[in-house]
Formats: sequence, structure tokens, C-alpha cells
Amino acid sequence: MRTYLLPKGGSFYKANLHNHTMFSDGIKTPEEIKEVYSKHGYDIVAFTDHDVFIPHNDLTDDKFLALNGFEMEWIAWRGNNPILNTGRCDLCFIALDKDIVKHPVWHRTAYLFGNAVNYRDMVQFHEEDPDYIRDYTPECISEVAKIARDRGFFVTLNHVGWSREDYTYYTNYENLHALELYNGSGILCGHEDYTPRVYDEMLQSGKRIFVIGGDDNHGAAPENPGPYGMGLAWTMIKAEKLEYDAVAKALLNGDMYASDGPEIYDLYIEDGKIHITCSGADQVSVKFDKRVAFSALAEHGELVTEATFDVDPKWGYFRITVKDEHGRVACTRAYFPDEYMK
Repeated sequence: MRTYLLPKGGSFYKANLHNHTMFSDGIKTPEEIKEVYSKHGYDIVAFTDHDVFIPHNDLTDDKFLALNGFEMEWIAWRGNNPILNTGRCDLCFIALDKDIVKHPVWHRTAYLFGNAVNYRDMVQFHEEDPDYIRDYTPECISEVAKIARDRGFFVTLNHVGWSREDYTYYTNYENLHALELYNGSGILCGHEDYTPRVYDEMLQSGKRIFVIGGDDNHGAAPENPGPYGMGLAWTMIKAEKLEYDAVAKALLNGDMYASDGPEIYDLYIEDGKIHITCSGADQVSVKFDKRVAFSALAEHGELVTEATFDVDPKWGYFRITVKDEHGRVACTRAYFPDEYMK
């Protein structure tokens, strides 16, 4: 019996799930963002400006899907000044229904910076709620994530490398859907923002979360990316159709992988073995929760386009990495025995 880990049906859609426009600290309008990403083969962009939740459903058409969201940050403060040499936490919240229009955890007067201060009045919120005060603790961050999930948002933990987050914090965050495994702008700036070790630490602390890749762009075009560019890393989402509900369902199911280059075509379990087909790679590897790993390596002058690996539920979860000849990677989420041994 064959068990597909990436759905057999549907299509892959290329998505950037972390994006900033002139509504916060970016330099391009949402319309310009759509134009650039569409030109470079993207199907989906999540608009995640800092703190202000402003839907952009008007940008959606039959070839492009705008997902509505925002990013929220927690920073350690000393009095009225941020402490810049310590960690911080940033989460993105993506609405799972295009008709969600209210910010889930709003503060009427605090936290906005950059251009966002000019768009405060455009934000709808739950007026019956008191102003939400942020505290840089795992308890507060977990509480906000739960409120947002309960109000219909997909929650991601972003750029742990750039944030200089400590494992005693991120392994205690609850109610997340995904880790931003690869942050393109963070990498381009010189930070260690390809973070598979962080992912394993979170999984081994009991989290069942997915992975995404994102640009965290602030407006620079792919042909001249600068430090906050576009087209650096992305998420390939396998969905039935390019519609909001279908893509939201795929996100919740974890039907996606993160990449900055390679492609994964098929991933399934059959006869007790993992099977993967992919674009040409130097190495395809599988890593399990236990100290077990296997690798398929390209022969000299050749490329690997498919691989088969043994699997045993006693080894726990596994995740797969495809690395091409340029060092670029595509990474699956973790799959657990109760998923792959159905």
C-alpha cells in the first residue's frame, strides 16, 4: 500500500509567506509586490506587514492569490529603550479565511513603527478586548499564538538566527504551526537563518510543527536583491486549486516544503520504504529522530533524481533534505510514525 506524504493530487504553488510593503517598513506597494512576484513565477504572497493587519483580497485573481496576515514582534526592553544585544521573537499570522478582517491581539496605541503608524486607523480589531500588552516571555508568546489560532490564523516562528533566540525560549513556545526554517533576507545579511538544528530541537521538545521558507523582503527586486530581497527562499504548497480555502487547508495539513532552489516532485511510503523524486541533486538525505540517517550521493558527473530509504517507526519522525550542486536545499517537514504507518 502506498501512503503519499505530499498529496498525489493537486498542484504545487510557489509562495512567499513573509513579506513587507510600504504599509510598514517596506518600500513597495502591495500592487508592486504582486507584479514582481508574479513576474518571477510565484503564485501566492502572504502580506505580513509589521503589526497592522490589512487585508488585500483585491489583489487576488485567477493566477495570483493574496493571503492576509501580519507580523508581530516581542523585544526585551530596559525602560523605554529596546535591548538590542539580546534575543527577540517574531511571529507571522496568516488568516486561514479571506473573510477574517479583525486583528486578533490589538493594542490601540502601542508598538507600531515605520509607516505602520500612518495606517493605524485602517486596522479592525475586537473592540470588546482590552489592549494586549506584550511581554517577551514564552508564556506571553504562547498565549498570543493560541488566541490567534482560535481566531483563525496560521502561526509561524520567524528568523530564529537573526533574532538570536535562545533554545530555552523557542523550545517552550506553544501553539505554533510552523518554523521559518529558511529566511532569505537573514541569510543575505550574514545571519545563520537556515536553522535545521533549531527545527530538530523544537521537534525533540515535543512540538509537531511544519517548515516554511520565506524572503522577509522589504522591497528589493530579485535581480538586485540587496539585504532584504525577493526570490530568495519560498514555500511550495501542494493544494487542490489556487483558491484561498484550498491553500489554507494545505497549510493546516502541512502539504508543503521549504526551498531556496531544489524541487520535490513525489514523496511517499510503500512496502516499508520512503520514496522521493526530485530535481537533480548532489545529495538526498533522510534524518530520523533517533541517531539514524541515510544519504543518496551523486556519482561524479551525475545527479540524483530519486532515492529510496528504509524506514522504521521505532526511529521516530523523519525529515528529508535535497541539496543541489550549488548548496541550495529543499526541506520537508517532519513526518511521524502515526502519519506514515497508516
